[in-house]
Amino acid sequence: MKFFLIFFFFSCLFNHKAFSLDTIAKQAILYDYDTKTIIFEKNSEELMSPSSMSKIMTIYYVFKKIKEGDLKLTDKFKVSKKAWKKGGSKMFVNVNTMVSVEDLIRGIIVQSGNDACIAIAEGISGSEALFAEELNLLAKEIGMLNSSFTNSTGWPDPDHLTTIQDLLILTVRTIEDFPELYYYYAEKEFTYSGIRQLNRNPLLFNEINADGLKTGHTSLGGYGLVASVLKNNRRLILILNGLKRNKDRSEESERLVKVGFNQYKVIDLYDKNQTITNLQVWGGGKKNVDVYSKESVNLTVPNRIKNDLVFTIKHYKPLLAPIKKDQKVADLFVKNKNAEIIKKFELFSKNEIKKMSFFSKVYNNLKFLLLGDSIFKTK
Repeated sequence: MKFFLIFFFFSCLFNHKAFSLDTIAKQAILYDYDTKTIIFEKNSEELMSPSSMSKIMTIYYVFKKIKEGDLKLTDKFKVSKKAWKKGGSKMFVNVNTMVSVEDLIRGIIVQSGNDACIAIAEGISGSEALFAEELNLLAKEIGMLNSSFTNSTGWPDPDHLTTIQDLLILTVRTIEDFPELYYYYAEKEFTYSGIRQLNRNPLLFNEINADGLKTGHTSLGGYGLVASVLKNNRRLILILNGLKRNKDRSEESERLVKVGFNQYKVIDLYDKNQTITNLQVWGGGKKNVDVYSKESVNLTVPNRIKNDLVFTIKHYKPLLAPIKKDQKVADLFVKNKNAEIIKKFELFSKNEIKKMSFFSKVYNNLKFLLLGDSIFKTK
């Protein structure tokens, strides 16, 4: 039985209207990782100071070097006087000592050590300034088009800026690109030089099931958090910034994550590459072409509207042969009861449809004149 569907394709991470929700944070985004759905966003394109959340970028570069074989966890870097003297949060490395890359990673992620950031930046690039330049090149490469890094730590600087959108891109890429190293973000404590420090991520210490990533705080940015929570095989990513108090950060992050899991439902429609329906073809050796999506057809919606969705396929009718295999032929839309588009998916032909022969075309033209478009009806 044929029927029309709605598929919400996330061709751009930030091109749809988020569902009703609010927060006291100045900037925020709540994202369903599995359905690529933004549940909520607030000022997500606004430039802001990322504070220590920018250390995720420093670690991304380190992970990339390790994955490419340019760096090993057992490699050691010498701690400079600049790194040792740096203020703010510290790993408490000692000047002129040799520290392993693995310890520096833990010092950055768990202890938010500015000294560890500078030590690893100097060890990789020769200087923190050159390291920051390399971060900027890497940021553009992975799609962070609105970010500018001037240091490795997130130290306050009017030119050290990013957006919530870019932090989301960075977080998704971190999870996807380095599954074998991502576990460092879930570690709750690290002891170095006899000094035990707890991870500053408040969500790691409750029943939320968080497995990352990083907090941040400066006078320019306020209190912020990048968090990832995995519950019942469903992952939500929450990013907040611009909060006035550490308590606000803890309470808002827990509240929004719980709302995301409890009040928003995942609707699975089709697996990727699964045949969705078939569409009529004009002038081809076959009358119909099967269509599919290259991505899973799913979305996240508030529980209250899950029964009000409308599914529609839009395409030129009939399609004209020839049609190549994997050619885009239609769009699948998911709409609410007010006909507003929630999500869009691109649909592709599953098989090739060649043009019909000259004599077949003459025959079908005559048949069309006699019977009209009924010859295109699917049986």
